[in-house]
Amino acid sequence: MEELASLLFSLLLISLPLLSTSQSLTDDSSALFTFKSALATHTHSLDSWTFTSYPCTAWVGVNCSSTFTGPRIFQLRLPGTGLSGAIPLSTISNLTSLRVLSLRYNLITSPLPDDLSLQRNITEMYLNNNKFTGPIPTVLSSLLSLEKLDLSSNNFSGAISISLNNLTQLKYLLLQYNDFSGTLPQQLNFPNLQHFNISYNSNLSGPIPPSLTKFPASAFIGTKLCGGPLGPCQFGPTPSPSPSPPSPSPAGPPSSDSKNLHAGVIVGIVIGSVVAVAVLIFLLVILFRKGQNDDQTANTKQPEMMQPEPAQIQSGTAQAAPYRSATTSLNAVSAVPVAVPTTTNRKFVFFRKGEVKRFDLEALLRASAEVLGKGTYGTTYKAILESGEMVAVKRVSKIYLPEREFREKVERVGELEHRNIVPLLAFYNSKDERLLVYDYMPMGSLSAVLHGNRGSGRTPLNWETRANIALAVSCGLHHIHSAGPTFSHGNIKSSNVLLTTSYEARLSDHGLFSFVSTTSPTSRVAGYRAPEITDPKKISQKADVYSYGVLVLELLTGKAPAQALLSEEGVDLPRWVQSVLREESMGEVFDMDLVRYQNAGEDMMQLLRVAMDCTMLLPDQRPNISDVVTRIEEIVKNGEVSVSGESGTE
Repeated sequence: MEELASLLFSLLLISLPLLSTSQSLTDDSSALFTFKSALATHTHSLDSWTFTSYPCTAWVGVNCSSTFTGPRIFQLRLPGTGLSGAIPLSTISNLTSLRVLSLRYNLITSPLPDDLSLQRNITEMYLNNNKFTGPIPTVLSSLLSLEKLDLSSNNFSGAISISLNNLTQLKYLLLQYNDFSGTLPQQLNFPNLQHFNISYNSNLSGPIPPSLTKFPASAFIGTKLCGGPLGPCQFGPTPSPSPSPPSPSPAGPPSSDSKNLHAGVIVGIVIGSVVAVAVLIFLLVILFRKGQNDDQTANTKQPEMMQPEPAQIQSGTAQAAPYRSATTSLNAVSAVPVAVPTTTNRKFVFFRKGEVKRFDLEALLRASAEVLGKGTYGTTYKAILESGEMVAVKRVSKIYLPEREFREKVERVGELEHRNIVPLLAFYNSKDERLLVYDYMPMGSLSAVLHGNRGSGRTPLNWETRANIALAVSCGLHHIHSAGPTFSHGNIKSSNVLLTTSYEARLSDHGLFSFVSTTSPTSRVAGYRAPEITDPKKISQKADVYSYGVLVLELLTGKAPAQALLSEEGVDLPRWVQSVLREESMGEVFDMDLVRYQNAGEDMMQLLRVAMDCTMLLPDQRPNISDVVTRIEEIVKNGEVSVSGESGTE
C-alpha cells in the first residue's frame, strides 16, 4: 500500500509541470484572443490565430521560448497589421514572459492600459507610427527593464517628464515626429543611452540637458532647442536690477548740510546733461558722415541682395531637413575676389555654350545665396541670379588636388548628359576656390520627400511615383556606367536623388568620389556602402549596384538605411528585409503608404526581388545595371506605370 501511494505521489510530481505548462500557454493565448477582438483589423493578417492551432508555431507575430514551466510567449511582433483602437486591460499585461512588443505602423490610440506596469520583464517596445495622443503615459516609467523604446511618429504632446529617469537601462529612446512642448528637464539622465532622437517637435525649446549633448545635431533638428551640437543658446540680456529706493531720513527739518548737498546734486545733473547732449551731437555728426561714405562705397559693390524663398534640400544635404543660414551673397562665402580679372574668367568654364548667355562669374558672385546643406564634398548653396533664375552652387571642400588634375576630372563629369542626371552647368577652378554649378531642383531630394514630413499633413509618394523613381535612377546610373568600365557614381543615396516638379528623379554628385585624395576624410552615409568597399577612391560599378539596391529597398520599406540600425533587429536594411522574408511576414516589409495598393502587390514583390539581387554580399552575384534597367522597365510596363512620373503623389 505504501509503495502504491509513493508511486502515485511521484506521478503527481511529474504531471505538475505539464499541467502548469498547459495552463500558462493557455493564459497567453486567451489574452491574445481578447487583444485581437478589441483591436479590430480590416486585414486578414491574424487569421492564423485560431483555437485549433498551436500559438508558438502557427500564429503570425508570435514567438515562444522555453521556461522552467514550459513554452511561453516572449515576442509579439505585429507591425502593419491594421490594428486600431485602444489596448484593453488584462491582455499584454498577462503575457508575463514577454520581452519584445512591436506594434508599430498601426492605428492604435491612447491610452495604454494601466496594468502594463506589471510587465517587469519587457526590454523592447516599439509603438512608433500609431495614433497615440496626449502626454507620454506614466505607466511606461515603471517598465524598469526597458532597453529600447520607440514612440516616434505619433501625436504625443505635452512636456517630457522627469519620471523617464526611472528607465536606467534604456539604450534607445526615439521620440521624433511628435508634438512635445516646453523644455527638456535638465536633470534628464540615462546612463546607458546609445541612441536618442527628439527631432521635429517644433514646440520644444530651451537648452539641451547636459547628458544629451553627446548626440549629433540630427537628433534635435526641427525643434527650438539650443546648446550642445546646436551651438550656444542666445538668451536676451539680463535686466539690470532696479535701484534701491533711498532710505528715508529721520523726521525733522532739513539741516544746512542737506540743503547744500541737494544744490550740488542739481548742479551736477545739469552739467552732466549738457556734456551728454554735446557727446550725442558729436556722434551723430560722425555717423552721418560715415553713412555718406558707405553710400558712395556701396555704389561700387554688388546690388542689394534678393530675399529668397525657403529652399528644399539639394545635393549632399542632411537626410531629413535642410541646413538653414541667413541669406548672403555668394561672394561673401567665396574666396573669389569681386573684381574679376580676365585671367579669373578663364577659370570659370561652361560645359554648354547656351549657359554663357544665362550668367557669368560676376553675376554668380553677386547672386544672393542660401545654404541648402553640408554634404560629403562641401557646402551647397541656392543662388538667385539678378534675372530671378536659380542655380545650385557646390563650394567644394576636402579635396586636395592640383588645379590641372581637378580640371581634368571635373570635365569628365561634365561631359555626362542624360535626362536622369543633374546637369553640371559650369565650374570655377583656382588655387583658393572651387565651385561647381548645377541646375537647381525645386522639389529637393528624395530623402526629404520620403522622410522629411511624417505628420498629418504629409502627402505620401504613391506606388507609381516610387516605381518611376527606381527606373529613372537606374537609367541615370546605366548612362554613367556606359561611359566606361572605370566610371562609377560612387555615392548613391536618397539625398543625392533630386526631384523635378513632376517628381522625375535625377542623380546628383556623380563622380565626385574620384576627387577625394587618399588622405582626406570621407563621411559617406552609413547603410548604402557595399560591404567590400574599404577605400573611398575605389568604388566599383558593382558597388554602385549595391547602393542602388539599398535605395530601392528604402523606397519600398520607407526605412532610411541609417535608421535601420536602430530598428528592433539591429541589422542593416538588406539583412532586415531578408529576415522578414524568411519569416514570411510580408505585411511588415512594405511601407504602410504602399499597403493599400493591393493590385500592385506582385509588381512590388518583383521590384523587391530586384533590390535583393542588387544587395547580394558578393559583387559577382549582383546583376549589371543594364540588366536591372531591363527588369524594372518590364515591371513598369506590366503595371502600366507612366514613365514620366507626372502622377507625383496622392
